Amino acid sequence: MARPAGHKIFAHAKLRRLRREHRMNQVELARELGISTSYLNQIEHSQRPLTAAVLLRISEVFGVDPEFFSEAGEERLATDLRAALADEACGAAVAAEDVLEVSRDHPDVARALVALHRRYREAATRVAELGHPAEDAALVPAEPHDEVRDFFYAHHNHIAALDDEAERTATGLGATTAGRTAAALVDRLASRHGVRVVDTGPRETAEMRRFDATSGTLRLSPWLTDGRRAFQLATQLALLEHRPLLDTLVAAAEPDLTSRQAADLARIGLANYFAGALLMPYSAFHSAAEELRYDVDLLGARFGVGFETVCHRLSTLQRTGLRGVPFSFLRADRAGNISKRQSATDFHFSRLGGTCPLWTVYEAFSAPGRILTQVAEMPDGKRYFWIARTVTHGGFGHRAPRSEFAVALGCELRHAHRLVYAEGIALDHRQAATPIGVGCRICERTDCAQRARPPAGGRLAVDPDRRTRVPYPVVADGRRGGAEALRARDVR
Repeated sequence: MARPAGHKIFAHAKLRRLRREHRMNQVELARELGISTSYLNQIEHSQRPLTAAVLLRISEVFGVDPEFFSEAGEERLATDLRAALADEACGAAVAAEDVLEVSRDHPDVARALVALHRRYREAATRVAELGHPAEDAALVPAEPHDEVRDFFYAHHNHIAALDDEAERTATGLGATTAGRTAAALVDRLASRHGVRVVDTGPRETAEMRRFDATSGTLRLSPWLTDGRRAFQLATQLALLEHRPLLDTLVAAAEPDLTSRQAADLARIGLANYFAGALLMPYSAFHSAAEELRYDVDLLGARFGVGFETVCHRLSTLQRTGLRGVPFSFLRADRAGNISKRQSATDFHFSRLGGTCPLWTVYEAFSAPGRILTQVAEMPDGKRYFWIARTVTHGGFGHRAPRSEFAVALGCELRHAHRLVYAEGIALDHRQAATPIGVGCRICERTDCAQRARPPAGGRLAVDPDRRTRVPYPVVADGRRGGAEALRARDVR
């Protein structure tokens, strides 16, 4: 992974965990790495950074990809922890540099705190909604959809086993277009599984897909495009033909999937992942993405699928040795609810308090169907390049319900030159960047005129004789803010 010049990698917690998992002491690992025990001890105590040579040797010894030592996981965890500690229930302001230190040096402790806060929020919400006693609410399980999103998020939205299996299946089908793929899938379902595919009546049901295992009948909506029809067929094939693989992947994630509903939803999500990977086989899709400079519309035309489906697939291209641009993919409605979020990067919005209204995904609703671009700068100074566009679901018939969403695809600015959408944009001019935040509650920016809530940990500057353009002015407490703390880490 490309890193800024002069960037130092301090990965002592991850290295220490790898050593303990392999039941090695420092003397044994130092011998395997070809370095002194004292040098290894300094690395594990964050007194020395990892050099490129040592990093490669560690990857060989433990069989891990160098991406294992990426800081993306730490930054994601720090954002979650900052959100948890910003809750009013915490009762104390925690400096941004302390949050970063805990996330970097004691990740298991940080994850435990985030999990505890999540359960507290869920219990508090259920108490407020249902009026249950607190002791009953504490037993309320986590939201299944959130657990499934976290499962994919933890895997950087890349499931290698499914990609490999889908690519083999696509090769066996031998189809080159969505229409032909759909026909080939119908034949495969019939010949291998005895499944008969029929169209429902135009007014019979609003369901896109319904499988009756007793009769072996798969009913599909007659309103599906070739691409959507093939996707539904591929999803059903995954559930029938690759159920053991899906079950294995779900079983491996069960410690984080705390309910039967979450496990079932994860299985569906994995089947959908397989379907997308079958319609857009990894190697061919990666090659086309690079050739077309990640032009979503052209990719959609080549593979016979829609804008949202292409964006989702682009966020999964993280195969070792054949990586694409690491994207984040999100889908939001007009009210700011994020119904899909997948990421191969460290970009991460808060779960609590909404997202940033200055983010281009919300501007997309004012220009339906147009692709909007934005260079966005986070409070820590890291910049991202985003595209966003609206998509519409449903609408088959005058009275049919429709739903409208905005989908957004973003990457770190250093990758933007690979995208066709960045042509003619002054990527290196900071004045061209829009300052956005993680969410009003934990955003460190004190000069935002769009702020909807006061920042956590800041004392409000209440003055009846003064009015500013900033809705919630705060009094500085003398400690370094989040952005300064984040930058300070890089000059240790």
